[in-house]
Amino acid sequence: MNKLKSRMEFRPLVSLIIILLVCGIFSGGSFFEISVVEGHLYGRLIDILRNGSRYMILAIGMSMVLATGGTDISVGSVMAISGALACSIVDQRILAMLHGNVFAAVGIALLAGALCGAWNGFLVAKLKVQPIVATMILMTAGRGIAQLIADGKIVTITSDSYYYISGGYVLGLPFPLFIAAFMLIFAVLITKKTAFGLAVESIGVNADSARLSGIKVERNLWMIYIFCGVCAAIAGLIESAGIKGADCNNCGLMIEMDGILAVAIGGTSLSGGRFSLIASIIGALVVQTITTMILAFGVAPEVIRVFKALIVIVICLAQSPAFVAKLKNAFGKKKVVA
Repeated sequence: MNKLKSRMEFRPLVSLIIILLVCGIFSGGSFFEISVVEGHLYGRLIDILRNGSRYMILAIGMSMVLATGGTDISVGSVMAISGALACSIVDQRILAMLHGNVFAAVGIALLAGALCGAWNGFLVAKLKVQPIVATMILMTAGRGIAQLIADGKIVTITSDSYYYISGGYVLGLPFPLFIAAFMLIFAVLITKKTAFGLAVESIGVNADSARLSGIKVERNLWMIYIFCGVCAAIAGLIESAGIKGADCNNCGLMIEMDGILAVAIGGTSLSGGRFSLIASIIGALVVQTITTMILAFGVAPEVIRVFKALIVIVICLAQSPAFVAKLKNAFGKKKVVA
């Protein structure tokens, strides 16, 4: 039991179970109802998996970035860029010679995400710009780039093939869930079956020591930010496919905070070091479950941000050694009876 409690996945999993139980109790069990329509599963739990797939994919990329002691607050803008690019190609607004080919649009959008990640990696790894400042540049300019691609308009498309990215089903389950599962398996393999995962943690603990031990810090940082950019691009494709268009003003707006929150709930230290991709996935589900719960109970949407802010405060306090030490001293002292 102690070994189980020591795993990073334990606390976020318990949090998720508690939240689900609360939802079930206050909804009279209706929160867990699942129906089958034409072989497809529907219900709030399915909605959590579908809508949470974006957070899960972002959390995978963000976990590695945060594990190095960095951050990426540009993922929302990268989502807008990839969505605008893919939808504009499918709608033949740009690159008409591709005749709206969905596979080409998806490939170019992913390449754009990789280039955005490479730009962030260049600033952080080569120019030694602080990660929050480096990614803030793309966060500010990226949404403008997306608007330029879409010519300042909301691009709407009618392609069923593109819509399948978000609205499709495989074996009765939403297709985005399989995309998230693929990204998780890929990321777990490269971090657990190779030395890459150890390099990520080493950079987060002490980049100078990692460099002296032979780890190519700059190259690894570059790869990590590129991977995070690709994850953001995939999330952008899912979101734009879900609304059958590209809304550059709202696509991925403030989602970078949810990505960081998901990773933090998973137990990854915001200062870098040890990380767990599975724990981050659970954290993403916690974030989406909270959102679904509030909307299901008819609470005003603006309250969602208040709840998330409170969670961030709790997480930051829990990760503060000084605060934890004070709590232990306050509640650990035995009262002396005269």
